Amino acid sequence: MKFDVVVHRENTGYWAEVPALKGCFTQAETMEELQENIKEAITAWLSVDLPTDGEVISIAL
Repeated sequence: MKFDVVVHRENTGYWAEVPALKGCFTQAETMEELQENIKEAITAWLSVDLPTDGEVISIAL
């Protein structure tokens, strides 16, 4: 599975968000750390919010 990630630069480092996964974001001081952190954030988000078998999900666009 692939997701678009939006990276923002700030004075003290970076933060990133995954628009397709509401509330999925992280921050870091370096790009390398940010890449690892966003992978962990996506994994954690999916592990909590994946539907169970037969569960109906609705997506508003």
